[in-house]
Parts: sequence; structure tokens; C-alpha cells
Amino acid sequence: MDKDYSVNVNSEIGELEAVIIHSVGSEVENMTPENAERALYSDILNLSVAKQEYAQLRGVLSKVSRVFEVEDLLAFILKNDKVKTDLIQKVCLNCTDSRILDFLYQLNPHNLASQLIEGVALQRDNLSRFLSQKRFAVRPLHNFFFTRDASVSIGNRVMISQMASSVRQRETQIMEAIFDYYPEFNTRTFSAEKGGNQCKRVSIEGGDVLIGKDNLTLIGIGSRTTPEGVDVVIDKMKEKGGVHHIIVQELPTERESFIHLDMVFTFLNQNECMVYEPVVMQPNRFKTILIKIDNKKVEIKEEKNILDSLSNLGIDMKPIYCGGTADLWTQEREQWHSGANFFAIGPGKIIGYNRNVATIEELNKNGYEVISAHDVIKDKVQLTNYEKYVVTIDGSELSRGGGGARCMTMPVRRKDVEW
Repeated sequence: MDKDYSVNVNSEIGELEAVIIHSVGSEVENMTPENAERALYSDILNLSVAKQEYAQLRGVLSKVSRVFEVEDLLAFILKNDKVKTDLIQKVCLNCTDSRILDFLYQLNPHNLASQLIEGVALQRDNLSRFLSQKRFAVRPLHNFFFTRDASVSIGNRVMISQMASSVRQRETQIMEAIFDYYPEFNTRTFSAEKGGNQCKRVSIEGGDVLIGKDNLTLIGIGSRTTPEGVDVVIDKMKEKGGVHHIIVQELPTERESFIHLDMVFTFLNQNECMVYEPVVMQPNRFKTILIKIDNKKVEIKEEKNILDSLSNLGIDMKPIYCGGTADLWTQEREQWHSGANFFAIGPGKIIGYNRNVATIEELNKNGYEVISAHDVIKDKVQLTNYEKYVVTIDGSELSRGGGGARCMTMPVRRKDVEW
């Protein structure tokens, strides 16, 4: 019997069976210091080093699950002429040069997939284009290796995000097409953009959405996800019926390292989580709100913090502190480099950056065996021999893009968890 890759994600920690990633390519390097900020980067990455680091993540994931690459999935669905036409028209909706459409239509599926991700170079064949400061007629997707943000697996369905920045809109268009037309995923999508609230203030990104259980979702609100974006999820849960809880965490907006909830809080196990204490645990600084949806009825109240709210719902979590407990400066430094951003490949089995030394030491103190990605890939270590572990990957370049292991992974299927 063939392996089932139908979408099914009912937790952050269930044993991983399938995941979508996008290995970094030339789109990461196709920027200058001048346009880096517009591309949502604080610095320019060294592609050759970033590729080596990303290969570690891919290598570890390949040992434990089916790994799908965005570009491969895109090339597959672009064999369908209807999909090809629809996607090109969406991507080029605001293109003023009709030749771009003609150029894209004549490409084979593989080359078209590459162009839609890496960008279409501007042809300088008339004076206006020769004098243009632009390098690309269709901009590269510099942020696409953070596959988490453009879509969210919720149970057996996929929410297509509404990104806060227009430079990332094409990512959502591509992911929506993939989930709508790649047959093995066997799912239905719903778009946050087409949700119950048509207000322009609607935005919601995958880094802000954590799946606690099948009836519990955590969502951060801040610079990338708005309260109106959460309202879309509330409306969807009302349609679904039954009882559902949403814990909403307010995030700081003054620093780019706080862009998503998963930069300050991630699940590690049934009873453990990684937290950045100054944001998650300090009372009365950033609001924590519990929303209960009981069929059509909605109740909203403020809570002390995420952990207290989880406990009230019968989920007791032990916090493990990003950066350790000894030094606030170390906490701040490691949080900046995605020290709280871990990706679970199973309960108590996680991946993160090795550069966050104090955080890794804190995990080790709490029973997590520290294992190098190199040893996993070279079969020097068998992960099945360990009950709890953290696999460490290099992150000198990848972390400068503004995200960690969770940001770079979009789970498609996990085994359900016994709570």
C-alpha cells in the first residue's frame, strides 16, 4: 500500500510524516543592500554557506519523513495547462509588459517553476528598460525558504495566508495552487483573504499560528498578523461547529525578531515548551487572550500568560528558557537568532540552531540529548535510540534571514498525539 500523504496536522509535535521545504537558491542572493530591507531582510546572505546549512536541515528531515520541495511540487502541477494559465495570470496581474506573459507561457513546467521563484530578469531592449533601476521584471521570492508563512495545515485542511507585505503575495499564490492541485495532499484550502472579514487590515501568517490540539490553536498578533486576521479563523471555526479554543498572544512590534509567535514560543513535547521569558512570562506587558468558540457562540477573556491559559485548558507545560536563565543579555541575543524557534519532528524530538549555545545547554539540562546534524546524516547516530533529543544545525547565515527551523518547514502530515 502506498504511503498516505493526505494533509493531517493536529498538533505541533506529532511524529512528522511529510513536510514541504524550499531549499535556498539564487533568489536569496538576488538582492542588494539597497533593496534588502524592502525584501524584509536585515542583511544579505552568503548563498554558498546558506546552502550548506540548509542541506543539513533537509538531510535530517529526510531521515525521518517524506520531504517535498516547493519547486518540484510546482513543476508537477504546472503540467496542467489550466493551472499554468491561472497562476501566470495571477502572478502577472499588474505586469505592464505583455511580453512577460508570452515568455512565461512558452517555458516548460520545470523552467517556469524556477522563474516564478528565482525571478524573471528585465530585458533591456528599449530605452526605458535600459535606463530602469530594476533588475527584474518579476521579482525573486527572497523569503520563500521560510515555507511556514504562506500556508497553515489545520487538521485536514489548509489555510492560505494573507501576508502582511505584498512582496510575499506570490508565495501564497503558489502554495494555494500546490495544495489545490497536487493529488497526494488530498485537501481543500481556504483563503484568509477571502475570509469573513474583507477589511484591508486582514493579515495572518503561518509563523503566528501554532496548532496545539485538534480543538486548540495559538495565534500571535503583532507586525505580521492582525486581530482582523484572527477574526477570519474565528469565523472558520464557527462554521466547523463544536468547541474550539484560540489563545491569542500579543507580540512586541518594535523589533523584527518578534515578527511571529514562533520566535518567542514553540512546543517541544506534550509537557514542555520553549519560551522567551521577557515576552511570554512577564505579567501585564503583552496581553494573552482566550477565545472560546462553542458552535456560533464566542466568549473572550484575558488570561495571565500562555502557560497559565494552557493549564486552564488541561495542558500543563514546563517552560524551557531561550538563552537560559542566568543572563538577560544572553536571552536577548539568542532570541534574536531564532533561539526559541524549534521544529518538532516528534514529541521531545526537535531541531534548532547550534549557535544558540545557552539555549541548547538549557535543553540538555532538561534531558534533551544534543545531536549534531552531521552525525545524523552520516548515520553515526540512530535517532530511534533516543527518547528526547535536539538535533543541531549550523545557522550562521540562515539565521540572518530572520527565522529558524520552524520557519523553514511546512508540515503536511503528522501522526496524532496522545495527550
